[in-house]
Amino acid sequence: MITKATRRLVCCALALLALLLAACGSTAVQTTADASIVGSMEIAYAEQFTVDFYDDGTSLLTIGGTDRYLLLPKGMAAPAHDTDAVILYTPTSRVYLAASSAMDLLLQLDALEQVRLTSTSAANWALPEAAAALEDGSLLYAGKYSAPDFELLLAEETDLAVESTMIYHSPDIKEKLEDLGIPVLVERSSYESHPLGRVEWIKVYGLLLGRREEAARFFDQQLETLASLSQEETTEKTVAFFHINSSGAAVVRKGGDYVSKMIELAGGRYAFAGLGGDDNALSTVNMQMESFYAGAHDADVLIYNSAIGGELTTLDQLLSMSDLLADFKAVQTGSVWCTGQNVFQQSSASAGMITDIHAILTGEADASGSLRFFHRLT
Repeated sequence: MITKATRRLVCCALALLALLLAACGSTAVQTTADASIVGSMEIAYAEQFTVDFYDDGTSLLTIGGTDRYLLLPKGMAAPAHDTDAVILYTPTSRVYLAASSAMDLLLQLDALEQVRLTSTSAANWALPEAAAALEDGSLLYAGKYSAPDFELLLAEETDLAVESTMIYHSPDIKEKLEDLGIPVLVERSSYESHPLGRVEWIKVYGLLLGRREEAARFFDQQLETLASLSQEETTEKTVAFFHINSSGAAVVRKGGDYVSKMIELAGGRYAFAGLGGDDNALSTVNMQMESFYAGAHDADVLIYNSAIGGELTTLDQLLSMSDLLADFKAVQTGSVWCTGQNVFQQSSASAGMITDIHAILTGEADASGSLRFFHRLT
């Protein structure tokens, strides 16, 4: 009797053979003449990617100024230009998604069916669509980015692995994926300093998944959402965005970070706007509570970041973390808020978050009671 394990090994062997044959075939037909650039993708805020379009129907996606991907329509012979770029055949349809922040953008494109595997388990998804897909089997868990199930990736004929920059901590995994014939795209949306720059990465996924029009339409809608806020006067209210770690230190975002930019776009001022420091790539700084008190005790609004600190439901939960917090102006005036834990998996939500922060600053949140991403701690 053929066991399940034997069948799986046979599937993997056949998949690997197909990849090797495909590689041999593509080497034999790399004879397409050089092509000319006929245009580039219009990019409003993102700084971490560019796209150039060639007259032969191919597109060159450059990420971080160095990583180059040549996108070809399926069935097209590999051209002679940009031979140093990673070749991706589009639209991709069996993606291994190991960058969880990208999932929400894919959902906005109605492209979940083109994602076959994920590195995030059902219990760790705050996006109900992703969790439900794992439950019904239309999406498979393929292990963490640092320890993927290579046999499963091959058996499922994975045509693209989308990784975050965390993969650079496991270079052997990236190399193994590439050796198996699975192209790896390392996305850098988290390096965008403008919140709409992060959202604009939907254009990258629209290009990869054959949904460019949908991506452009969604991004334009985000611009329209913020257009009305740009006409509003600033409130001059100060906002501190933070969480308290297990050591009792306050963790705040650096000035110039995309969160501080969202606060500015909402009409407020970030309490730690002058906090910089380029000694490391981290976007956060740990502060002793005394230092946090000095910088934020007069802030008009406190926003607790639940994505890392854990979601709070009451003000008492926050006050139990430090006796100093009771003296903060925002605590005494009742303007303490908490993010929902799904906020940072909802990478498409920047415009909505800015709108919510604006409602908090203007007092409209009290009247409407319809915030999507924040709740008041009482």
